[in-house]
Amino acid sequence: MAKIKPQALLQQSKKKKGPSQTSASTIVLYGIVVILLVFLVLASYRHWIQRSRVETSEELPVRKKLGAYDGSKRSDVPRYAILNTSKGMITVELYKDGAPDAFNEFIDACKNGQFKGIQFHRVIKKFVIQGGDSERNGVTEDWTSRGKHYNQLDTSVKHEAFMMGTSKGKHDKEGFELVITTAPIPDLNEKLNLFGRVIKGEDVVQEIEEVDTDEHYRPKSSIGIIDVKLEMKI
Repeated sequence: MAKIKPQALLQQSKKKKGPSQTSASTIVLYGIVVILLVFLVLASYRHWIQRSRVETSEELPVRKKLGAYDGSKRSDVPRYAILNTSKGMITVELYKDGAPDAFNEFIDACKNGQFKGIQFHRVIKKFVIQGGDSERNGVTEDWTSRGKHYNQLDTSVKHEAFMMGTSKGKHDKEGFELVITTAPIPDLNEKLNLFGRVIKGEDVVQEIEEVDTDEHYRPKSSIGIIDVKLEMKI
């Protein structure tokens, strides 16, 4: 039997233990598989993104139709009006639901600065104080003739004191009658659209109410509104 030389055995051992060589075709095949997997992942991602966008766009009209809460719109509605008068500050909590048209007109008038410098041109004790266009009698045109005889009216419906509103009917673009009650007023529903209630500064309202007036209930001294600020919270 022929003997194998040690050098030949060493060469055979190196051949067996050495790494196997990968063919070029195998590398290409692996590359194609990886590319396909990446493509499938990207396609799936795009599909779910587009589907979520469609579902969101379809959901929004449904929520609006059902009256779902819209924070962007609600946040634009002021909740308080602060009247800076020559007698002091009057804070009014605003209510839109009771008279939305009057409420919107009041907000527009505030934003347009229509209340700056207007006078309380009519003051009826235990009735109302009224500011706005002094050339218009408005809501108090027949109250002035009744004066202190208001208790003879129908008292089946009353409003509390310190309510704020405006006369019913259309208003001029440059004029807005602002009325604050100083006592529970009978049959006020027929005359006023109420959209607010004084929550701070009742003493200021009463101080205005106590000023001296002439026979037409016009204050003898000038009392006016310096400005009005709208606030979301106080």
